Amino acid sequence: MTRRERRLKGFAWPLLLATSGAIGCGELAPEPAPTATADTTATTETAALAAAPSRTLDPSTRFFVPAPNPGAVKQAAALLKGRKLLDAARIAAMEATPSAVWFTGGTPDEATAAVRKTMQQAARERRVPVLVAYNLPFRDCAQYSAGGALDLAAYEAWIDGFAAGIGSGQAVVILEPDGLGLIPYNTTIYGAKEDCKPKVLDETGAEIDAPGATSDNRYAEINYAVDSIERQAAGAALYLDATHSAWLGVGEAASRLYRAGVQRAQGFFTNASNYRLTAESIQFGTWVSDCITAATAGAPWAAGHFDWCPSQYDPATNYSTVNYTPEFAAGVTAGLQGLMGGATATTRFVIDTSRNGRGPLDTSPYAAAPFNQPASVIGALNAGNWCNPPGAGLGPRPTANTGVALVDAYLWVKIPGESDGSCDIDGHARGWDYTQYDPWAVTGDAQNHFDPLWGMVDPAAGAWFDQQALQLAQNATPPLF
Repeated sequence: MTRRERRLKGFAWPLLLATSGAIGCGELAPEPAPTATADTTATTETAALAAAPSRTLDPSTRFFVPAPNPGAVKQAAALLKGRKLLDAARIAAMEATPSAVWFTGGTPDEATAAVRKTMQQAARERRVPVLVAYNLPFRDCAQYSAGGALDLAAYEAWIDGFAAGIGSGQAVVILEPDGLGLIPYNTTIYGAKEDCKPKVLDETGAEIDAPGATSDNRYAEINYAVDSIERQAAGAALYLDATHSAWLGVGEAASRLYRAGVQRAQGFFTNASNYRLTAESIQFGTWVSDCITAATAGAPWAAGHFDWCPSQYDPATNYSTVNYTPEFAAGVTAGLQGLMGGATATTRFVIDTSRNGRGPLDTSPYAAAPFNQPASVIGALNAGNWCNPPGAGLGPRPTANTGVALVDAYLWVKIPGESDGSCDIDGHARGWDYTQYDPWAVTGDAQNHFDPLWGMVDPAAGAWFDQQALQLAQNATPPLF
């Protein structure tokens, strides 16, 4: 073993063990259940109240590092065993980086207990946890991450339990990723009807609109969640979904945020679980904040007109593509400033930088040899570029010291290494002409469930994806070490 290998092994194993509590060959040591008596609970709550946590993140904030995914521990152990020491160290360093904790279901009491446990763990380390509430009815429009509460009443009870678990401690809350991007039976501010239309079968077997799947209910759910968390969790910095810089247009995002209660929250988040570059996300978020100001506190003649806000979508391409070139951006900014009438944007935001180090997928190589995919396939790949794109890398590390006036923090909301889903033709996240390129000899219906970009069937949403995890760590920008 070389001196460099010994140094890497000496780094990787302690880091892996320290972040995981691993024992044996990549197995997690059992974590003792928190034991809280009435006296210790009262002492904890009294201390937290005395600290009077602020909803505003201090630039020196240290974010909480959850226990690593068991899949990461096993992968790092296997890499060490195979003497791939640098890669093992990268996986270990990735898992030692602060990231969010997701809460996706359970009863209200179970939500309270799970959130409270995370709050207690973070408090012991004097760190601030990032909590993701992800349990809306018709979550993800019944796609890869389908699930959620049964109905509005069930969701209200669940989010009350979630908020109760936060208590008086300090936390960042990311409220329902995609919750304002995928709204059931929604019509945009421009009059277009959207594609999220959940269906169920009635007693005769006929397909009908899912009961309760309405845009009014979605806004009621989000507004209720805002009020519940603001009421019960005095130290929670709450952020709402603004999608990302190549999804909703500026005016549409601003309108939905306003209707969902963003002015009663700390702000909004962008790029959750996506790959858009940080600079682009800053520009998009700034424009959204400008638009909220323009339509609510700007020039009197612009009041309520979110639809007048210029956006990232270029009219030269019939609004089919985004444009963040300096020249186009200057025009958007000038247009928004005209609507703002001298007012200053104040709605703040955070950015998910977990996987945006290399930006979104570049599909152009797939149009050339040896792949030779037609334009229709390239279009499908572009539409699915949110789903396990190869070539991605970890982005900027989490920090509340962003140096950008409106940006409260860069966070790792999505847990790097966890799959976006089984990205395939059947799920509308891929396209592929197998007559042009098929070294895997995939035939029949199997083609509909295969990911040609990885040459495999991807793991299910949330499962550990070894290949992507390693690539994210290897391509980290800036490097992990």
